[in-house]
Amino acid sequence: MEKMTNVKKLTLLSVLTAIVILFQFMGSFIKIGATSISLVLIPIVLGGILTGIRGGAFLGFVFGAITLWSGVSGTDPFTNVLFVSNPFATSLLCLGKAILAGAGAGLVYKLLKNKSTLLASVLASMAAPIINTGIFILGGLFLLSEPLSQMTGGASLTYFLVVVCAGINFIAEFAVNAIVSPAINTLVKAVTKK
Repeated sequence: MEKMTNVKKLTLLSVLTAIVILFQFMGSFIKIGATSISLVLIPIVLGGILTGIRGGAFLGFVFGAITLWSGVSGTDPFTNVLFVSNPFATSLLCLGKAILAGAGAGLVYKLLKNKSTLLASVLASMAAPIINTGIFILGGLFLLSEPLSQMTGGASLTYFLVVVCAGINFIAEFAVNAIVSPAINTLVKAVTKK
């Protein structure tokens, strides 16, 4: 893939940042289970592929910051309960999972692009929801177990996190990313053509 100039990368990051903001605010209206579906992972993956690991991490930060703001402001009641209970851990989890999802997608693509750009695009697209959800579950178990335990309704915390909070959402996010991954590959080829 041809190296992108800094101006092109900055322009692309600006456009993708606007899309991330739009998708994240729109995504808060698409709920399955306790939390929103993160359609926002698609432009984050695209940014990680086209602008590199740092670009993916930046777009993930934007996603995480909006998630955190929604919790602080109370527009996302689930995140608000967690933030009120433990502001530091909730902030770390919101930002950390999103940043690592973007950086991880960029890293997966970087490691595999020389073998096959299609394979690299598909696996980068699938890595983002796995990282995002995996870190959410681990953070919930180890950082926010107390407030989450109060929400379980008698179920085990692990069951609540994996099935109730993340289950359907993860499956939907993973499926969407997997389905659009060939289109992401096509976009990558179009953007990086001379």
